[in-house]
Parts: sequence; structure tokens; C-alpha cells
Amino acid sequence: MATVYYTASSLDGFVVDDEDSLDWLTSRAVDPKGAFGYEAFADGVGAIVMGASTYAWLLVNQPGDWMYDQPSWVLTHRPGIVVDGHPVTTFAGDVVDLHPVLVAAAADRDVWVLGGGDVAAQFAAAGLIDEMIVSYAPCSLGTGARVLPLRSEWSLREVGRNADFVCARWGVSERAGGG
Repeated sequence: MATVYYTASSLDGFVVDDEDSLDWLTSRAVDPKGAFGYEAFADGVGAIVMGASTYAWLLVNQPGDWMYDQPSWVLTHRPGIVVDGHPVTTFAGDVVDLHPVLVAAAADRDVWVLGGGDVAAQFAAAGLIDEMIVSYAPCSLGTGARVLPLRSEWSLREVGRNADFVCARWGVSERAGGG
């Protein structure tokens, strides 16, 4: 069981552009069954946590029934954000308090920190991310939301290619006091 920040990034380190668009990402070729692909990753996920911006993006871009089978949380101070019928829980507090709940819900599977860098930064700052899997798209955005907007140390554990993406698995660096 691990807490994993699984995401994509532009070459210059952004997860969305300055208009909160993922057009730069969704227009690229990717093999969901390939190296670092979503399908293999999702099979090992037992719980999901995301920020309100990611949840809002999903509402606009993937409307309808909730697309995840796993228990899901949204970090937000807006409890009314969740659409009726979505099995999503809101949480407005310190991620240190939420993490044990996520781990218990994951039931020996991974916790997925989904979406934006601000949520991932909260988990990373608290020492709660075990690994980061980033698929880098062949483009730069210049501005937008950073993939991980804090200073941190990581060790490269594995690299691969998936269609248009260069993919990397990062673990907590020994310099940061981790494995």
C-alpha cells in the first residue's frame, strides 16, 4: 500500500494551463494499457483524493455518473460542491487527519492523490506521498498550475515511454529522510 501522486505534466512542470485547460494533454496519444498506463495503475487503487478544482473539471468534462468505483474525497471548504448521486465525501481539514481514513478505505491498495499540484503539495509537505508517477507531455505551457508547487526531494526509480509521453516513477529521496 502506498500513497501515490499519479499525474501528467507539461515539460515545464504544469498540470493545467492558465485557463484550467487540459487540451494540451487530452490531444496526445497514450496507451492506457502501456507503460505507466492508467488501467494498470487504477487496478491497484483503493481510494482517491482530489481538490475542488479537479472535481469541478471532472463535472464539466466528464458529466454524468461518477466514473470511479473507489471511495473518493474532495478537499474543499464548500460542502455543497458534490453533485447528487456522486459517492464523494468532502473534507475541510488537515490532510494529516484525512490520510488514515484514506488508507483504511483503500484496504491494502494504493491511495491516489489525483489531479492538482496544490493537493499533492499538502500531502508531500506532510511526508505522506510515497511515490510520484508523472507522464510528461511533449509541450510547454509557460504558465498554469504547477505539478508540485513546493520544494521537495525525490529519487528517480523507473522511467518509460508511453506513446507521446516520457514517464517517470519518483520515490521519496533519502535526502528528504525517506526511502
